[in-house]
Amino acid sequence: MRALAEFIMRGRMQASFVVVSTAALPLLFWLSAAAGSLVLLRRGLHDAFGIVALALLPAAVWWYFGEPRTLLLLLGTLGLAQLLRASVSWRLVLMGSVPVGLAYALVLGEVFRAPIEAMAGELQKLMPQVLESGPLSADEQTHLGALLVPVLTGLLAALLQIVSLLALVLGRYWQSLLYNPGGFASEFRVLRLPFPWALALLAGMLLGPNLGPQLAMLTPLCSVPLVFAGVALVHGLVAQGRLGRFWLVGLYVTLLLFMQLIYPLLMVLAIVDSLIDFRARQTPKGGS
Repeated sequence: MRALAEFIMRGRMQASFVVVSTAALPLLFWLSAAAGSLVLLRRGLHDAFGIVALALLPAAVWWYFGEPRTLLLLLGTLGLAQLLRASVSWRLVLMGSVPVGLAYALVLGEVFRAPIEAMAGELQKLMPQVLESGPLSADEQTHLGALLVPVLTGLLAALLQIVSLLALVLGRYWQSLLYNPGGFASEFRVLRLPFPWALALLAGMLLGPNLGPQLAMLTPLCSVPLVFAGVALVHGLVAQGRLGRFWLVGLYVTLLLFMQLIYPLLMVLAIVDSLIDFRARQTPKGGS
């Protein structure tokens, strides 16, 4: 990874080659976004614009053939990278990822309307079998059915939102590796959302579906910053020696295998940490 980062920063030709070629290749568009973020974070938007503009050409071709995610990811990640460069605040980046995710949802909802509606129709047929607690009234079935399409759209957008943040994390890690060793680790380990911000995200998750069916897409989008903050909390506690390193291995393994359980747990940890600040609490003398 260091060799790739050094190659990208060797000159405009090398950076353009990596950003454009990975944008053109299937399943590697995240690497294009990470490389573009590295150039933007290090050299600024003016120097990065010419390089990134070239990557927009293959991304636009992908969109023409019905795949908008390459272009969306590039634009969204670079927007977040510019926010990070200007603010030097990962908290603002996490919060900024929500409107970016909402933009993703609006575009993906239009482009993939037919398959999303087809999937929602199949899920609606299975709903009586899934909800075994009792039969639903006609109004309840109509309400749940109206939420399916926005929630599925939000889930698709939230996945792209996560990839955008991970691509930016990779770009910032590369920058730190080359020019400021340990800088990114220090930033990430202290990442913590203020309680009003965490509360606003929780409100978006819980109240969105009640304010209108289309706002149900906010539920998955607002969960992403909380999960990243929860992961940062675990990293911070491990760095302080409050948790063993095996907790990090366990976290990522269980997150992959049991996401439906660990994902909400990380959200809860982030919300509680925003109120208590676990990393600021001192371990009692003589304690472990």
